[in-house]
Amino acid sequence: MAPVPKVRLAGGLEICRVLNGMWQVSGSHGPVDEVRAVEAMQAYVDAGLTTFDMADIYVPAEEIFGQFNSQLKSKSSGSPTPALQGLTKWVPRPGPMDRKVVEKALQRSMAHMQVDSLDCVQFHWWDYGDKRYLEALGHLSDLQQEGLIRELALTNFDTQRLEEITSRGIRISSNQVQYSLIDQRPAARMEEFCLANNIHLLTYGTLAGGLLSERYLGKVEPKSRAELNTSSLSKYKKMIDSWGGWSLFQDLLVTLETVAKRRGCSVANVATRCILDRPAVGGVIVGCRLGVAGAGQHISDSLRSCSPELRLTEEDLAAVEAVTRRSRDLMALIGDCGDEYRK
Repeated sequence: MAPVPKVRLAGGLEICRVLNGMWQVSGSHGPVDEVRAVEAMQAYVDAGLTTFDMADIYVPAEEIFGQFNSQLKSKSSGSPTPALQGLTKWVPRPGPMDRKVVEKALQRSMAHMQVDSLDCVQFHWWDYGDKRYLEALGHLSDLQQEGLIRELALTNFDTQRLEEITSRGIRISSNQVQYSLIDQRPAARMEEFCLANNIHLLTYGTLAGGLLSERYLGKVEPKSRAELNTSSLSKYKKMIDSWGGWSLFQDLLVTLETVAKRRGCSVANVATRCILDRPAVGGVIVGCRLGVAGAGQHISDSLRSCSPELRLTEEDLAAVEAVTRRSRDLMALIGDCGDEYRK
């Protein structure tokens, strides 16, 4: 298998173009065995998938990363160890945003992750009406200059706020947003701005919590809580409902399966590659199965998605677009990226 492709962010940090998402260990996807989760990280690293995405609110994601990071170093006995990239998010509650508050939050994440500085802090803010997000970002930028943070990034900020923040001289490396064949809002405005300002998009929801897979092809629409039994499935099923409904979604799955058979890959590979090849997209975040059965197949599928051997043709993309263009306009329905969190 070819090496996992990397992308270099504005501050020089190299990350994998397929990132291991750790939302799944936050408890909203079922119980988590932390010991098994730590052990399971090794298989991802051995496969070259060394970039992990987490958040201070994904308890205990930062602690799991920290335990693995510590064990990896202790096992090395002086020999070289694979470099890990730990991207975390700071998701503060509304309140004062003086330097002490900001620094305390970063120190807490550093302690959990067992690191001396943070590779990347992705800042989220709930309410644009509360302008203290600019104060917080000012302090984060200062702390970056002092070496506490390597990359300063955002999560779920819209294009208007991206413009506002960068116009103040704050260098933003990336913005983490929802981007999939279902939700293509980043293509409307954000991609163009990001390309012009050396900002990468790190995308989540690209597989719609697993709905964009063969597993749901030809299936009756899931509606009950028992069928939509994780936060991801519930969240992205609602997005499908807004986008165009289950019947149109089935048309998309049929088309993706046709392309997948032509390319000798899975539906998830095609859905991922469609987004990975978009302008400004630096990487796609795929939820990792830490301590869950089937992780080996999951890793193989992630590697196949970013393989240079997988190439989608203009014919493939046109077939997919013929379905997606029949959907509703989510920019008109929801607003720009992240607006769903602020209504």
